[in-house]
Amino acid sequence: MASCNAPDIWAWINNLPPISQWGKNSMSICICSSKSTQPSLNLSITKSLQNQNPFLAFSILADFHLPITLWTSKSFKLNTNTKKPIDEETILNLFYNFILDILNYGPKKNTSYLNIQTLRSNTNLKDMFNLSFFTLALLICIYEAPQDLRLGCLNTLKQHLTSPQSRETSKLLMRRLGSNLEEQWMRSLNLAITNWIVEIHPSNQSIRTPSPLFSYAISTIGLWKVQLYCPTIAMEIESSSNTLHDEHLLFSLRYQQLEGVIQLGYKVIFRENWIDVVVNIDNVRCDVIPLASETLMAERGTGVDEKHFPSRVSLQLTPIIQTNVLSISVGKSSENPTHEIGLEKTMEGAFDPPNSVGLRVSATETVTVSMKPWKFEQSVDGNSANLNWFLHDSIDGREVTSTKPSKMALLQPKAWFKDRYSSAYRPFTKQGGVVFAGDEYGASVWWKVDREAMGKTMEWEIKGWIWLTYWPNKYRTLYSETRRLEFREILHLPLLKQD
Repeated sequence: MASCNAPDIWAWINNLPPISQWGKNSMSICICSSKSTQPSLNLSITKSLQNQNPFLAFSILADFHLPITLWTSKSFKLNTNTKKPIDEETILNLFYNFILDILNYGPKKNTSYLNIQTLRSNTNLKDMFNLSFFTLALLICIYEAPQDLRLGCLNTLKQHLTSPQSRETSKLLMRRLGSNLEEQWMRSLNLAITNWIVEIHPSNQSIRTPSPLFSYAISTIGLWKVQLYCPTIAMEIESSSNTLHDEHLLFSLRYQQLEGVIQLGYKVIFRENWIDVVVNIDNVRCDVIPLASETLMAERGTGVDEKHFPSRVSLQLTPIIQTNVLSISVGKSSENPTHEIGLEKTMEGAFDPPNSVGLRVSATETVTVSMKPWKFEQSVDGNSANLNWFLHDSIDGREVTSTKPSKMALLQPKAWFKDRYSSAYRPFTKQGGVVFAGDEYGASVWWKVDREAMGKTMEWEIKGWIWLTYWPNKYRTLYSETRRLEFREILHLPLLKQD
């Protein structure tokens, strides 16, 4: 049996012959095949005319000598009076069926509402339909397919879903679904990818992952936005204390996902001799979200509180074509962390009981050190602006990403990183993420651009790096590690004078 390239499922369904011309009760198409000698993964459409309400059902099959059904859609009403066996309404409802089943593979049951009319009114419906089908096929293959079929088909589906066209379609589909369903979609997908990585590489070493990162950028008037998702298991390990053999802690650290949002505001100001492009931070948010339920984290892991935390964020903004760029200026970095030393001395004294001679005296001295945990820095590299946030250990002031904590620090019960999601002095949100807002990190970066660029649309590159670190929270362990993610997106800036 020959290997199959990813087919156009939308076109195949729309070009099926009338029901009366089917030579049998079903029609099928090859989705992919692992090897020429192995069975294929097929999509099958089956008609049923045995009752007063004829219907169609779609299935994904492992095409062995005796086919194995891996997934079945709901039933769709069949209109036998039309030449076209599957009408637009059926295709739209099948699309809806794909999306709901993808969401149902996620760590939490889908409770968000999906408006089917939103999907209908889109010129890219064909591409989004195909993308959702192949995403569902990937999940089906990971969770349901027999071992001798899985690997080859997963590689074919991975190549199709990570192609430039599929990535562009993914961005369109996410915009249509809305942010709540987008989060659930990405958690479903990245939970499956995490399970895949665990299966193919149980030793948890750094490997090239099936889909290391999903990100997209939005450029609109006055706002740039980048959204990104990445399972922590797919991030590159930058440093670790040792090999982790604790299966419970390993489970908790594997089944997490980084979710990030970068929002930058910009203004274009036309001067007499040049154009000012001013960019400021609106919101930078990084969250680490569990990909398993709280119950499963407690049973197989070490609970939801043992997870990575953001320890450094770096952004670089660069105009791609710099012919008209005259200069760049940055604002000042945040002040160096201040040490506030509190010195408290107490003395206690007491007479000894009667019939004894002497005076007992004891003295204690308490020293407290407080330090702002996050430091913000701006710098320039050519015409690139660098924005950096660094997390520092509040006890010794060292940068967390470049620090290997001592064993005494990891075991110290009152260290700053213990109870880091409940302490009043925590450097994170209660959920475990960070938010950098414009009111605190709002110093602008501005470029002077030659007026010859007026009326053009400039392209800007945003590159970013996010570091996640694990130090023990409530769990007793000496293990620590830092992982890093890199992303890149293109943003657009129209230099148009508003009337």
